[in-house]
Amino acid sequence: MSIDLPGFADPVAQAQSTFRAVLDAMARPGTLHDAGNTLTPPAPLAPATAAVLLTLVDHDTTLHIAPDCVAATAWLTFHCGTAPASSPASAFALARTLPDLATLNAGTDEAPESATTLVLQVAALGTGPEFTLSGPGLKSPAAFRAEGLPPDFAARWAENHALFPRGIDLILCAGTTLAAIPRSITVQEG
Repeated sequence: MSIDLPGFADPVAQAQSTFRAVLDAMARPGTLHDAGNTLTPPAPLAPATAAVLLTLVDHDTTLHIAPDCVAATAWLTFHCGTAPASSPASAFALARTLPDLATLNAGTDEAPESATTLVLQVAALGTGPEFTLSGPGLKSPAAFRAEGLPPDFAARWAENHALFPRGIDLILCAGTTLAAIPRSITVQEG
């Protein structure tokens, strides 16, 4: 049974380390950070994905689990203390394929921080199609590579970015690596 698989061995230190990695990734979009090196989560979760969720999700937050990740529901419910949300417009959403961003909560003008943070597990970070990121946290446009994003990712992200200061924040995870693309960032192909 998947709940038999442990979470963090040292919850405080490992959650702090992962939180720092997520903060650094949000502050420097597209940079790669290690997380979850000691975790062995249930399929289909990668260690970085599990680490991010163990760190950010708890009984006070809502987590929508996409159908392609439901096999890990019992483990996430047990270790995070949250019941899965039926609506993708929750505080956090977990998926392995990019959902229609319009189905997620983009926040409001009065409370943009209420938007969904999407934790998206992809095939790889640092390889694959190249994107150019620009915006806050980047001195100059930066190259970013990810395998597992849809071919129209840049166009779909442009629609999300146009909502700023509302919009979805994206945490990408692959293996023991994570990166982030906040809603304030512009993404272009190549």
